Amino acid sequence: MALHVPKAPGFAQMLKEGAKHFSGLEEAVYRNIQACKELAQTTRTAYGPNGMNKMVINHLEKLFVTNDAATILRELEVQHPAAKMIVMASHMQEQEVGDGTNFVLVFAGALLELAEELLRIGLSVSEVIEGYEIACRKAHEILPDLVCCSAKNLRDIDEVSSLLHTSIMSKQYGNEVFLAKLIAQACGE
Repeated sequence: MALHVPKAPGFAQMLKEGAKHFSGLEEAVYRNIQACKELAQTTRTAYGPNGMNKMVINHLEKLFVTNDAATILRELEVQHPAAKMIVMASHMQEQEVGDGTNFVLVFAGALLELAEELLRIGLSVSEVIEGYEIACRKAHEILPDLVCCSAKNLRDIDEVSSLLHTSIMSKQYGNEVFLAKLIAQACGE
């Protein structure tokens, strides 16, 4: 006599041992949000000037100690489709701007965390999307008034190099003054 407990007939019988099955649109949305929030949590503490370093060991057993989200994401093997979309958005940010990958992750995670709360109190997905679109339009309206400094003359090397310091400092700390001046000269000529 075997100690085998048969599975219930139907869909559950076709799944691997330990697999879970969720039904319903709401449950799928919550699972997608959860996966994205967990991805954002991995890099949240590496964000900002006081961000902590992360120790990442890739599939080749190579050790990385970094607080650069682009490096962390390159070495992670993200499987979840919704989380992969945020990774792709972060990669696009890196390609187009050269920085801000961690901001994309943290911001997307925060938006999804708040969206989850709104969904749980009864709002529909379309209402949450509409609310975020209204907030985006309002942000575009307000942001021009929040500019703290801008370059009046893009041919003035000193003015442009002073604005470049912050961007360069995130990648080449200690060399930002020298590099900012070189970049400003190269762009001005």
